[in-house]
Amino acid sequence: MSTFQRKHLLGLQELSREEIELILQTATSFKEVSSRDIKKVPALRGKTVVTLFFEPSTRTRISFELAAKRLSADTLNIAINVSSTTKGETLLDTAKNIEAMSVDAMVVRHSLSGAPFILAQGLQCSVINAGDGCREHPTQALLDMFTLKEKFGHIEGLKVAIVGDILHSRVARSNIWGLTKLGAQVTVCGPATLMPRGIEDMGVHVSYDLKDVLKNSDAIIALRIQKERQQDKFLPSLREYSRLFGINQAKLQEARPNGTVGPSPNLIIMHPGPTNRGVELSAEVADGKQSVILEQVTNGVAVRMAVLYLVLGAKGE
Repeated sequence: MSTFQRKHLLGLQELSREEIELILQTATSFKEVSSRDIKKVPALRGKTVVTLFFEPSTRTRISFELAAKRLSADTLNIAINVSSTTKGETLLDTAKNIEAMSVDAMVVRHSLSGAPFILAQGLQCSVINAGDGCREHPTQALLDMFTLKEKFGHIEGLKVAIVGDILHSRVARSNIWGLTKLGAQVTVCGPATLMPRGIEDMGVHVSYDLKDVLKNSDAIIALRIQKERQQDKFLPSLREYSRLFGINQAKLQEARPNGTVGPSPNLIIMHPGPTNRGVELSAEVADGKQSVILEQVTNGVAVRMAVLYLVLGAKGE
């Protein structure tokens, strides 16, 4: 097995296909750990991992914390609302002070696109991007790809559609970079007001017809409508969005090819969470047999174990 030569994980745009495949392969090995009675291996014993989240998070923060603990690393979660940044200290100064306590890795989420790059340039420890502004969310895309590979056995040639607010979605961008490098055919679908100009240059097909997308896809990644980023009124209403781009059982049945009844059994529904039920997905779809949302959450721990291990623990192994 080749080694991972990077000190940081800042985004999938900069990774090669081989590096992405190495992370997914390593995650396969680590997934078994979470099924044991004692869910721990000593791979990162003596290492310290800090989670530094400047935006709210449940799944990603807890997933990284669990991943570090299952690798036997010490963990520290910084509560930003009580940190010195509220007193005017800069992001880099805060991070440097934390690093001065001999930490080995910082997992960072920030509303500013590029914040992890600033830290990576100014720190000696490893920096892992847990989501920066509207730019990238690499570990979410990695766990999405891991789930796809687990369900289909391959990613090359899969038809994957990303539906929703493409404009503001760091999940969409990371998935596009990763999926296209692994040979998937990616379609983005959503309102024209939420479609970035020139998105085709990233190697994707653009569609505004959800029914056609449902009929011709192997997997759908439904994106959360980000209410906190909708101050400029990109949508007439959430009800209008749900009517045109929300996925429910009736649309799945209507989209099934060859005139057969019921949703296609091979199509899987994914979502990075949290889900606005009744907006992006109906409750029956979110909880239905085609949904792999909870499997994504489970796989997130294995993928983040792989990332921490490769960045911190696998040099020369």
